[in-house]
Amino acid sequence: MNFRKAFDHLKSDKVMSFLILKFGKIITIEDRYEKNYAKAISLLIIEQQVSFKAAITIKKRFNKLINKKTNKDILNIKDEKMQSIGISKRKVNYIKNTFNYFEEKKIEFEKLEDYKIIEELVKIKGVGMWTSQMFLIFIMFRLNIFSKGDLALINSVKKNYGIEKLDDFRLETLTKKWEPYKTIASLLLWKSIENQVFFSKKKY
Repeated sequence: MNFRKAFDHLKSDKVMSFLILKFGKIITIEDRYEKNYAKAISLLIIEQQVSFKAAITIKKRFNKLINKKTNKDILNIKDEKMQSIGISKRKVNYIKNTFNYFEEKKIEFEKLEDYKIIEELVKIKGVGMWTSQMFLIFIMFRLNIFSKGDLALINSVKKNYGIEKLDDFRLETLTKKWEPYKTIASLLLWKSIENQVFFSKKKY
């Protein structure tokens, strides 16, 4: 995906201009795409509240476990088998809820607006705002999403903008400037904290 238009819009922000210079050529939105929506959400559920490294390991095991299986086959996998690869009992239930949902409902998410997709997905027990927003970014490729509940994003904003106490009003004011490309700003902020490279006024 070409981010040129987004970069042109974002670069009026000094922090974003710096991050584009550093990471503009390496950010991507397509590396986590999964056409099976139930599987996509299950992988996001695995990511919830675990470290980045742990999530990668468990997702690899999960992919191996469900390889070439249909959604119905996956629903028939014993809970204990899923737990044995490092998925908690609670998350196993959430994953089964997700596969059940997609077996029962046939919704054309591609035709829905962002807020409608969130409204629909949070009906699944175990899927909240963060998971829905990650689905919008990495599966639906929606370009104007910023997740206030993502700790890495919030920490990156604090570090890059030199803000110790970031309240809702200040965050809203800041992210509003990035519209309609909040997703691209998020990709840059994630890459910043992942690499521990932050904007500093001293550099300007």
